[in-house]
Amino acid sequence: MITPAETDVLLVVDVQRDFLPGGALAVPDGDAVIGPVNALGRLFAHVVLTQDWHPPGHASFASSHPGRQLFETVRLAHGEQVLWPDHCVMGTPGAALAEGLDLPAAELVIRKGYRPGIDSYSAFLEADRRTPTGLAGYLRERGFTRVVLCGLATDYCVGWSALDARAAGFAAVVVEDACRAIDQGGSLARAHAAMAEAGVERVRLEAVAG
Repeated sequence: MITPAETDVLLVVDVQRDFLPGGALAVPDGDAVIGPVNALGRLFAHVVLTQDWHPPGHASFASSHPGRQLFETVRLAHGEQVLWPDHCVMGTPGAALAEGLDLPAAELVIRKGYRPGIDSYSAFLEADRRTPTGLAGYLRERGFTRVVLCGLATDYCVGWSALDARAAGFAAVVVEDACRAIDQGGSLARAHAAMAEAGVERVRLEAVAG
């Protein structure tokens, strides 16, 4: 069991309209996380959200690379990049947090992916793996020691955030039934393996005690 403490923070990753059914980059069954995320939000005194926030023409968009196909991998200046549909464009309805998300204890929203040439999956580091979002410093200054993660998607933004939480010295727990995955080409299995190797704990919602 996990009993939320003052040194714990709930990190709600990218629960946004474009990642829900009908959105530009819909995660299968993505809207099913809203109820579990809200339930977790009532158990934790401290909540942080992330929000994908891309400028138009972002380098991660397939539309920015004529002749390339959706979900193709290309090499950009910062490394390998999957080409996504245009999604979570700053200020658009698709970038908004999901309707029904009810997290009154949220204390901070971290926007990521706003640099035109660099994608950002992790809440802690941009995809160049060098540029920090500032979240690690914020959590340290607030005295948090454990990050409990939920949201979208398990094999990308949630997984990368969990790994970077561990690398930054925090304990990390992923609440599996408060997440959903894209799961293309074995991406979920790879994410699970990487999290296990890094010491990320995976639990179900019923293991979190209020």
